[in-house]
Amino acid sequence: MKELSLHLLDIVQNSISAGASRIEIGITDSQQRDLVEISVKDNGCGMSEEFVQRVTDPFTTTRTTRKVGLGIPLFKLAAETAGGEFKITSEVGKGTLVYASFQHSNIDRPPLGDLRGTLITLIQGSPDINIIYTYTTDRGQFVLDTEEVREVMAGVPINEPEVLNWIGEFIQENEAELSAE
Repeated sequence: MKELSLHLLDIVQNSISAGASRIEIGITDSQQRDLVEISVKDNGCGMSEEFVQRVTDPFTTTRTTRKVGLGIPLFKLAAETAGGEFKITSEVGKGTLVYASFQHSNIDRPPLGDLRGTLITLIQGSPDINIIYTYTTDRGQFVLDTEEVREVMAGVPINEPEVLNWIGEFIQENEAELSAE
């Protein structure tokens, strides 16, 4: 995958498939620390310790339609190729945490990509899941919590086009403010 946002989309889709009702997405983009970090934590069904040990093998998948699962192995490879690390922890019945770091200045680090578009896609496709998105840079941090948006919208579905447009603008404005040099 050419962009980290596409890896993020894949990992969050795994969380949704695992029955998560709450997904915490963290992005840290620090030039001072020469580090990009991505974490996805969910409260899905989790995985056994034995399955976690095998999940980075492309021939390990829970899908029944094919025998290959490339999302996690490719994410791990991207992190390690860019001077970072990859970790996955999980507990059956509690959920999973996927973490990847990348050396910010590494020539092999994929760009972050369209995080706003990825988040809008996830919210639109899974409006009942609570997504908490935290974006951190050297200049500060902002948080988007879809549960808070639902409360403010007082019954208007979060996946209505006008609401999604507002969420997209909110993300874009805050990311631009935190990324400005």
